[in-house]
Amino acid sequence: MDPQQRPLMSDRVTVNGTVTPLALLADGRLWWSEGVHRCLSVEKDVLSFITSGPYIKIKSLVETRDGCCSTNASTRLARNDVVFMPSSEEAHRLWCQKLCEFVDSLGRPKRLFVFVNPYGGKKSATKIFDEQVKPLLEDAQIEITVQETKHQLHAKEVTQSLDITKYDGIVCVSGDGILVEVVNGLLQREDWNTAIKIPLGVVPAGTGNGMAKSLLDSVGDPCEIANAVQAIIRGNKRPLDVATIIQGEIRFFSILMLAWGLVADIDIESEKFRWMGSARLDFYGLCRLLNLRQYIGCVSFVPAPGFEAFGEPTSYPGKSTTSKGSNSGPNEAENANKQRPCYLGPEVNVENLNWRVIKGPFISVWLHNVPWGAEDTLAAPDAKFSDGYLDLIITKNCPTLPLLSMMSDLSTGGHVKSPYVTYLKVKAFSLQPGPRTKDKEKEGIIDADGEVLARGKGTYKCEEKTLMAYDKLQIAVDQGLATLFTPI
Repeated sequence: MDPQQRPLMSDRVTVNGTVTPLALLADGRLWWSEGVHRCLSVEKDVLSFITSGPYIKIKSLVETRDGCCSTNASTRLARNDVVFMPSSEEAHRLWCQKLCEFVDSLGRPKRLFVFVNPYGGKKSATKIFDEQVKPLLEDAQIEITVQETKHQLHAKEVTQSLDITKYDGIVCVSGDGILVEVVNGLLQREDWNTAIKIPLGVVPAGTGNGMAKSLLDSVGDPCEIANAVQAIIRGNKRPLDVATIIQGEIRFFSILMLAWGLVADIDIESEKFRWMGSARLDFYGLCRLLNLRQYIGCVSFVPAPGFEAFGEPTSYPGKSTTSKGSNSGPNEAENANKQRPCYLGPEVNVENLNWRVIKGPFISVWLHNVPWGAEDTLAAPDAKFSDGYLDLIITKNCPTLPLLSMMSDLSTGGHVKSPYVTYLKVKAFSLQPGPRTKDKEKEGIIDADGEVLARGKGTYKCEEKTLMAYDKLQIAVDQGLATLFTPI
């Protein structure tokens, strides 16, 4: 007999008034011969079990098919309870013991701190949490502490002082923005080296949901609430690269993307149409294509192995010195991390690396850490969560009609095959942004993880203060620095 098929526990139990064999196999499957769901994987399907008198209730989340006739009908996750009565009191005790031992061996989270952003997307996160997330976490017997965010950067402020020893993870019921705030909060703590190891979970409840989509799509799961919560409950983890964006002594820690040009303009300027939900991006994207902008500037980068032929050789582009204070670059992070209480960037000497350069004008410059920028935007098909590189997508010299075709290919990642697109992987990056080609009195917007990092002259809401100036900035990647809850 296959050792995985060996029963850890077997019994003749009563299910819905019918006596049937029930076995817990060594591979974690619960098998019985009656009912619709005759096999459950404890690791994948079972949320928890509870006892009531002589009965044991198995709470599970299982795939069901929409429609009863079509084999092509879509599947979704639905809660399902199986109640059985063991054959004796001793069997009841042994069932509880074996089930408890197996569930405990999975290393699932028992206590979670949950951020809920009631203002993101269509402002539905609170309802999503109350009706879909909370019931599943309660079924999984996970203790939760809930914090609704009150204003921008609230999650970052809470995370900076949170006693993380009380929790097995932090969950964000929101779009990508709250997750980004949490990462920045963790890395600005004195104990950042320990804090950043706490697993982070994300439930899609915002406009973009790029991280949730990337995680779930990596295993072929749909970007649905139940699938995201199931991944958190199961407790599997994977590392995530973190990019440090540096300008002088100012730092921003990015986990998703950086954009300049067309993509940033659409992402940020479409905010005026936020009431449209995610449709605002498509609508304003068309507006921008009909009045296309190009930007003067240059990008320098250290290519990943296999991408050395892109661009032209150049020297280290130098430190960004716009902001006041010290001008430490990524190569000085090792000493700085030892001297200061918070994280300052990866410990890599960028000056001695082989730099390349591509000069503008540019339609778009896009850096991505994960494949999906939004649920319908496969921005970087080859991006990996923890390969130590960023995917760089550059668009130049593209006429309007081919550009429109490229935009329509974003949902499949087909845009990167366009002859007007340069697609490569980089270890370090420097951006020197400039003005628009047709109006040099106006500049652009630099967007990091869906938020404005810098606004140039004449841009949308240019009077508002930003973290960085519209000037040279540098980026370096720290491989696998953060940790995410993942489906597998």
